[in-house]
Amino acid sequence: MESPDFRDFYRRRAAEYEAIYAKPERQADLRVLEKLIPERMAGRRVLEVACGTGYWTARVARTARRLVATDAVAEPMQIARSKDYGGRGVRFELADAYALAPSLGNFDAALAIFWWSHVPRSRIGAFLDSLHARLERGARVLYMDNRYVEGSSTPIAGRDAEGNSFQVRRLGDGSENRVLKNFPSEAELRADLAPYAASLSYRELPYYWLVEYELK
Repeated sequence: MESPDFRDFYRRRAAEYEAIYAKPERQADLRVLEKLIPERMAGRRVLEVACGTGYWTARVARTARRLVATDAVAEPMQIARSKDYGGRGVRFELADAYALAPSLGNFDAALAIFWWSHVPRSRIGAFLDSLHARLERGARVLYMDNRYVEGSSTPIAGRDAEGNSFQVRRLGDGSENRVLKNFPSEAELRADLAPYAASLSYRELPYYWLVEYELK
């Protein structure tokens, strides 16, 4: 993740992270995505970036041929490791998304959920180069993240000169934390991915966006 402070926030947030999936207004979207995302990863050798507490790992593991789940922070991954994967083999590895090691293996699919929004604009190319180096040509790549929805999303608390936006997140311990959280447009995503992506598709739900492409 982009800074030690960011990692520290997610260490402290690990136990309460999955509360984001309880918002009543988002349930219909989540049911669609919980069906769609495992279907798109079915039968694939999948590399998951920023697996967190394993909410999506557990769902994708049901359909994937093989799954390696990575995160930069150990505490949420400990929660992910404790989940029941129904006998499906899932390998967990601490990893820097900007420097994914060859030892992780080679894959024909990749998944990153709620990660793109935390990538600084200046580091998108570095992330994509790192991820694509672990993928075979023609690999299926899928990103899913939040849309900004007034009244449901945490308000934007500021922007920097690069165009990154920030939110102030409050944890159960009462602490306030300034967190990078970008909400890219379809045009921005297509521009960032154009050098790498074939057959790119973009889908908007009321609260989330989903991008899928084949690696050139």
